[in-house]
Amino acid sequence: MKLFKSLLVAPALLGFLTPMTAQSNEIDLGTISNYNQNKIDLDSNSFQSNSDKKSILLSGGEGLVESDVDETSFSETTSASFGSTFYVGAVENGASGEATTFTYDFGMDLSTSFTGEDSFDVAIIGGNAGATSVDGIMGGDGTTDVLTLDGVSYTFPLGSATVIVGDGVGPDDMNTGACAYSAFTDLLSDCGSNNVGGSGDSGFAIGYDFGNGFTLAGGAAGGVGATDESDGLFTEEDASSFGLEAAYTADTYGFSVAYTDDEATTYWSLQAMVAPEGFPSISVGYETDDDDADAIFAGLTFEEVGPGSVSLGMASTGTDAGDDYQYELSYSYPLNDGMTITPGVFITETAGDDETGVVVTTSFSF
Repeated sequence: MKLFKSLLVAPALLGFLTPMTAQSNEIDLGTISNYNQNKIDLDSNSFQSNSDKKSILLSGGEGLVESDVDETSFSETTSASFGSTFYVGAVENGASGEATTFTYDFGMDLSTSFTGEDSFDVAIIGGNAGATSVDGIMGGDGTTDVLTLDGVSYTFPLGSATVIVGDGVGPDDMNTGACAYSAFTDLLSDCGSNNVGGSGDSGFAIGYDFGNGFTLAGGAAGGVGATDESDGLFTEEDASSFGLEAAYTADTYGFSVAYTDDEATTYWSLQAMVAPEGFPSISVGYETDDDDADAIFAGLTFEEVGPGSVSLGMASTGTDAGDDYQYELSYSYPLNDGMTITPGVFITETAGDDETGVVVTTSFSF
């Protein structure tokens, strides 16, 4: 079925999705413990609520003592945030077919503080957005409808600097960047710096804010593509990534430069943006590697267009710009504080037939 004919069903499906509301249930975190793998699959029983239970303690072998501590409650310093995105659309000449598809992803972030200045964070993802032509362009998280532990990190002050360390932490996790563009597709969300930070999976990053707009950040990560950490970190057997960034940001403009050593290849990444009041923001990016392969990006974001905002952008589709580019146009408008609908179109130039797509995303945050 051709693209625009197949999309006749999208408005009807969107109308079905729009009135949906999302609820969060009380979560028992006691079951998320004693893990020793890089990623852990959780089934639906892992989050059953047991709010009526109290812990029963055995005291001196003389009897049962009822504790006043509710094991299912968050501590006073713990918070949770949730998000989900529905993807409805089709891609003509798409790599995985042209059918109109519906997929979704889900994210859960848990955060707690022990000193008031630090943060222990757990990221959990789920969903089925990972197999369709739409997912390939939009970059949804696909975990075959199961919840997966995506990262565990600890952030803390070190003198006047801030440090983050953990699994799922890359050298660029404390980078500032200099991009004001509101991206629609996954490619343009990097603002031209597609390889900044490298591919490290577990490591640390340090950031320092001088207080006058200037920031400096850097870090290192190992375990590139590994599911077994037996090779260790930063050894000859382990591929490692290192990165540095310097940036300056003001209220209406900014720029950044980043260096990434990703074992076999090194990259320089540049970003700049200007956002004058009453005018669209302009963001540009440029990246080159040690083989002189270049990538470029440019984007405009128009704020307060009716109830929402418009984004118009383009980027080269690979490290070597060549003649292959992706173009996008989208309009994002919030229905309420926790729900945003964004219809958009894109064209991707490829070695074969160009891919043309129309997608509507519905994003929830709660």
